[in-house]
Amino acid sequence: MVWFKRKEKGITTATEDKMDIPKGLWYKSPTGKIIDADELARNLFVSPEDDFHVRIGSATYFEILFDNNEFVELDKNMTSKDTLHFVDSKKYSDRLTDVMDKTQLKDAVRTGVGKSKGKELVICCMDFAFIGGSMGAVVGEKIARGIDHAIKNKLPFLMISKSGGARMMEGAYSLMQLAKTSVKLAQLAEAGLPYISLCTDPTTGGTTASYAMLGDINISEPGALIGFAGPRVVRDTTGKDLPEGFQTAEFLLEHGFLDFITPRKELKDKINLYIDLIQNNEIR
Repeated sequence: MVWFKRKEKGITTATEDKMDIPKGLWYKSPTGKIIDADELARNLFVSPEDDFHVRIGSATYFEILFDNNEFVELDKNMTSKDTLHFVDSKKYSDRLTDVMDKTQLKDAVRTGVGKSKGKELVICCMDFAFIGGSMGAVVGEKIARGIDHAIKNKLPFLMISKSGGARMMEGAYSLMQLAKTSVKLAQLAEAGLPYISLCTDPTTGGTTASYAMLGDINISEPGALIGFAGPRVVRDTTGKDLPEGFQTAEFLLEHGFLDFITPRKELKDKINLYIDLIQNNEIR
């Protein structure tokens, strides 16, 4: 019975082909709580039973923070170049093309200008879906231009970080963005304008080493991973067990690296409350 012999060893059926229900109807949080996908979206992608904050992108943050989701996007067609002709498992230029087609994003950050609770606000928001939210030359330039727009128009600036750090495919060009964005934030401070840094899951690497920790206030969503090197790298390097909750938002708040943690549904109110207080405006 040669025809009956298995030609390939192991299970070859893709996981999505084995699901009993269509993909996307339900979401299972890390603690095992299951929630209907539509209900999750209505709850701003926060699991109601365990308060787990699901990763979201710039489109959802803009919808949450801008009034009626109305805003003008700055530099929306700016794209990265393969200056170093970098190749790993594939050419960087090909990787950029593939990820742009997959995500419908131009790069790992978007800048929006619009009203939040009736007053103008500049928001730069990172997208982890675009090469892990990595910071290349375009990310640094768009953040710098967003800050310039805030200074020119005397507007508060909000940075929403969600990144794995520097983009290795751009080498030193990527690392230069740490200094570039830090200088721009110094100019924003000299202009007397508020800078709010919102660290979301994950905020790591060069992002943490630069603009993510330079806010007038540094805030976070519950449970976000925030650090420079990840817990596994730190553990393997030091050979020591790490404290419980190491590099979580709650751990950083306890040790003075964050000013406060706010649930996603309260973000808009808390951010605008801070802006009103720091600018001595009437509370909205």
